Amino acid sequence: MKLVFFGAAHAVTGSCHCLEVNGKKILIDCGLQQGRDEFDNRVLDFAPGDIDHVIVTHAHIDHSGRVPLLVKLGYTGQIHTTRLTARLMNIMLRDSAHIQESEAEWQNRKGGRAGAAPVEPLYTLADTEQALRQLAVVEYGQTVTLCEGVQVRFTDAGHLLGSACVEIWATEGGVTKKLVFSGDIGNVDQPVIRDPQPMEQADYVIMESTYGDRDHEPPESYTQALAQLIDETFARGGNVIIPSFAVGRTQELLYFIREIKSAGLVRSCPDFTVCVDSPLAAEATKVYAGDLHGYLDEEAIALVQGGEDLFTFPGLKLVHTSEESRQLNMDKTSKIIISASGMCDAGRIRHHLKHNLWRPECAVVFVGFQGEGTLGRRLLDGAASVKLFGEEIAVKARIVNFKGLSSHADRTHLIAWAQQFAPKPEHIFVVHGDSEVTEIFAQTLRELGLAAHAPLYEEVYDLAANTVLAKGIVREKKRTSGGVSAPSPAFRRLEEVGRQLVQAISRSRGRPNKDLARFADQLKLLLDKWEK
Repeated sequence: MKLVFFGAAHAVTGSCHCLEVNGKKILIDCGLQQGRDEFDNRVLDFAPGDIDHVIVTHAHIDHSGRVPLLVKLGYTGQIHTTRLTARLMNIMLRDSAHIQESEAEWQNRKGGRAGAAPVEPLYTLADTEQALRQLAVVEYGQTVTLCEGVQVRFTDAGHLLGSACVEIWATEGGVTKKLVFSGDIGNVDQPVIRDPQPMEQADYVIMESTYGDRDHEPPESYTQALAQLIDETFARGGNVIIPSFAVGRTQELLYFIREIKSAGLVRSCPDFTVCVDSPLAAEATKVYAGDLHGYLDEEAIALVQGGEDLFTFPGLKLVHTSEESRQLNMDKTSKIIISASGMCDAGRIRHHLKHNLWRPECAVVFVGFQGEGTLGRRLLDGAASVKLFGEEIAVKARIVNFKGLSSHADRTHLIAWAQQFAPKPEHIFVVHGDSEVTEIFAQTLRELGLAAHAPLYEEVYDLAANTVLAKGIVREKKRTSGGVSAPSPAFRRLEEVGRQLVQAISRSRGRPNKDLARFADQLKLLLDKWEK
């Protein structure tokens, strides 16, 4: 009986763990490595055809994003998850496949001219559709027998609609051990979804530590604060622009705005319009507005039983096409625009910022973490101007940061979650956190009298003997020449274009001077416009 760590070991993303029992291999999550955690998403550290069962804790891409690749490379078994996780995976994995195909198409279109070898997408829509056909849906509290000696139960993790902690009872050679995989542990007192549900016993716990070194700031009354900001902005004739992640955060905002409208808290424009300008968010909102039986908190259940619709209200507009998105900025009526991406580095939100940042009557509201180097962080840090689509845009709009709105448990609640088990677990494995954070939180648990450590990549642990069989390895982070984290696909695309540009310049030697001058002027104009 062994446990192997193939992902999210000393890293936040790329969740992937493998439990081996009675000769069967059970994969818990198969997520994309993202940002500074990315090494090579194309390489799986095991033979997909050797995997017997797959469990997905929730739909976020860092937990589910390589499931279509797993299927593409030969996995033919079932993929067990909750009903609403399956519905969200249907949306999010299709969107991810579209991104993979578009990226490969772009690289092949440009690279073909230089004779570069064709690039395959990580996976295709067809791969995703096959993976979705292999989903096996369960409900919270339902016990499922995966194979001889292995039973599984999903418990509400309170992180995202459908998210689960996974309890596994494994028996081999007459020895039974209970494992709990936390997935991502939710924050408390979030709208709609329940707090993480308690569990009482486990021999081994594999738990996340994203916020294992810090607590969230004390929450504020988002309904009152947001209503006041909307009221003041509309009174000045401006728009409220909210960069937001499409799944989870956008739906929370709609829940708050429904409360605001219902209570009549915006007096300057009580019938205001709310535009959700993200096809992915629009599709996810339909899931949130569907059958949520067994997934809601008590307040939400009471509202539904009273005939309330949690996420729709008069004035809500779901925007799908690019043309509809452009028209939002042609309409001078004050409105709320919620759009992706949440950190403003891609997507339709950049167009809305271009049209609204320079207007002092408008407001830009951030409701999530803004990473270093992102446009969102620059705006929060007080940038006087930013470049968008080659144009310098003055920042005159009001910039507001709603801190503390997080779907992850913080340090205090992670500790409380780890201490709920009685008797104490034989061992706790700390995963899903920055390398330094996993070590800090493991030390915190040890100081509280709990046996714990942060496993390295590819560590193998003997669960029957409660000992390490093979130590893992430290994966050196990919770095660019500037010493920053692994480049994104967009940056790699930019680098490839740069190489093609250098080749084009070299091939231009000997051409007429007037052609060379015109080429140089065009490049200089582009560089002058580019955001440095």
